[in-house]
Amino acid sequence: MKKLFFAVAVLMIAAVSTVSTVNAQSKFLRFGVKGGANLGKLDGTGFQDGFKLGYHIGGFAQVNLVKGFGVQGELIFSSTKTKTTDDFSEIYNTGNLEDNGKKITMSYLSIPLLANIDLGTPRLKLQVGPQFSALVSDKKVLGAAKEAFKGGDISGVAGLWLQLPIVNVSARYVIGFNDVNNYKDVANTSNWKNQSIQLGVGVTF
Repeated sequence: MKKLFFAVAVLMIAAVSTVSTVNAQSKFLRFGVKGGANLGKLDGTGFQDGFKLGYHIGGFAQVNLVKGFGVQGELIFSSTKTKTTDDFSEIYNTGNLEDNGKKITMSYLSIPLLANIDLGTPRLKLQVGPQFSALVSDKKVLGAAKEAFKGGDISGVAGLWLQLPIVNVSARYVIGFNDVNNYKDVANTSNWKNQSIQLGVGVTF
């Protein structure tokens, strides 16, 4: 997963650098920064339900290929919190009561690769595409010495982007496709999947 993550990052940087050299001064290519709220949860047995507040911040590059359609690549740091249930140690046989009701912070470095589709006007866009993420926070957050979480996550992204003259506003839903549970045992093989709602604001250059 880490090799895939870094390969995608290198390809995205190379593509942006090439386009920038060819047409750096036109609206064909635009850059920007963004940040905002990250409402996330870990969907799986042993974790409390409900979205918890975090944040995200990062940068993006837009390539407008043809009228009404383009692509957008981003590099985003996001952090959310989750909390285990009061019987987590019993469910997963951790042998550590401190795992019950424990607050956990999960931080990811993510690369969304999105299609931008105009919705009747260039200012309002539908955004859809995959997201590749690497976990950068501590994976050994539970009682046992083993890592509780896998290092990578692949997600799907869908949302809206409003482009004002300088300011951009975005809202998107991110749903994890793969199981990030690295703590399975014979008794419980529950899948853990990330979900988040991101509300952002930024500046487009």
